[in-house]
Amino acid sequence: MGRRDQDVHFLASKEEVQRIHEKMDELGIRSMGAYLRKMALDGYCINLDLQDVKALVSLLRRCSNNLNQYARRANETGSIYESDIRDLQERLEEIWDDMKEVLVRLSSIQ
Repeated sequence: MGRRDQDVHFLASKEEVQRIHEKMDELGIRSMGAYLRKMALDGYCINLDLQDVKALVSLLRRCSNNLNQYARRANETGSIYESDIRDLQERLEEIWDDMKEVLVRLSSIQ
């Protein structure tokens, strides 16, 4: 993309400007120029709330740490507890269920 050296102007009512600011606030966008350029070029702005994804990453880290502990114990003692494996399987199933839900929500973004 080239240098932004072209000036584009349009008039809006007070109510329209107020609504533009409301939409910018909803999306967390501070620059009106950036917002209007994005809307004019692409027709949409998306604000992704990634808290669910961050929670899944945290769960995956914990499961990974547990799996490493179980592998270390199995290497040291030659055995592993069935309850530990069941617990890990249940957590992984929960993560997959949550991930499917996040993916469905992401796929609905147009």
